[in-house]
Amino acid sequence: MKSHTRKLLAEIVVLIVAPVITSFQPVAGSGLVFAQRVAGPAIGSGLAEPVSRVRVHPFEPSEELLYVAEFSRSLLKKIDVADFRFTAGREPSLRKVVDIETRRAGGSAYSLKFTGEVSSKGFFSKLFNLRFRERIESIVEPTSFTVKKTKRVDEQGKRARTSESTYDNGKVVWLERDPNNPSRPPRSSSAAFSGQVQDVLSAIYFLRTQPLQVGKTFEITVSDSGLVYQVPVHVIEKRRQKTVIGNVESLRVDAGVFGPNRMIASNGQFSIWFTNDNRHIPVSARIKTEHGTFDITLRKVIQNPAQQESMASTN
Repeated sequence: MKSHTRKLLAEIVVLIVAPVITSFQPVAGSGLVFAQRVAGPAIGSGLAEPVSRVRVHPFEPSEELLYVAEFSRSLLKKIDVADFRFTAGREPSLRKVVDIETRRAGGSAYSLKFTGEVSSKGFFSKLFNLRFRERIESIVEPTSFTVKKTKRVDEQGKRARTSESTYDNGKVVWLERDPNNPSRPPRSSSAAFSGQVQDVLSAIYFLRTQPLQVGKTFEITVSDSGLVYQVPVHVIEKRRQKTVIGNVESLRVDAGVFGPNRMIASNGQFSIWFTNDNRHIPVSARIKTEHGTFDITLRKVIQNPAQQESMASTN
């Protein structure tokens, strides 16, 4: 039970807004690489919308979201398993020089920086000896909304791993190291992609930039551990929810990450609820698996002044 639970928790962490990998490994032997189609057409086309060159995203210039994850199975009902913290902000562009032509073409002098942190907690952690802390950092070009670099730190008890992915010229290169054994050769992997690409953290923020409507379907390209996956996304339904930010109208979005040749090979379902407004704040998520159900709930929002003004005008 312990090994299955540890692996499941690792898989779940991959799915949440702060996607962190514990013991999850890509589908063995799949070797699949999917090229992303160029985004452009509108609703019903099956493609994601391109991000506007002049748009300021709802999580700029800064935002912090705090969540709690709970596990349910049979007689176990909503046992706390982990805390999550997600931040969005700006930092100077990765480009050393941002020339005039780049700015005229809609380029940006800054990059978006997303971080996700998760740590185990509560009785569930003690019961299965599941103590872990994960951190992921994504650097994204804000105009094209394409990830440029991903860093991850994975700590499970005494075990530790650090990894870095770089995305350039249609190729992602992934390296993983053992900080406790510097002499150990790093693991590596690479794959090709075309068009926009996201990592498992930036993908959630990318969804927040999309015009979500019930019935809409599209695909996004997501890279993880040097592999590239085409992830189908479906906007399923709309309903009102009581949340920490009030009684809000929200949209359920399902992402196809479970199944053969996908990010997680086992059966399951991943749903996330976004507010149905220009902010698209993820207020909750649910992951159903054969081992049980994980519910992730927003507990606190630390907003920037622009968001506070937006909330005041929409509430």
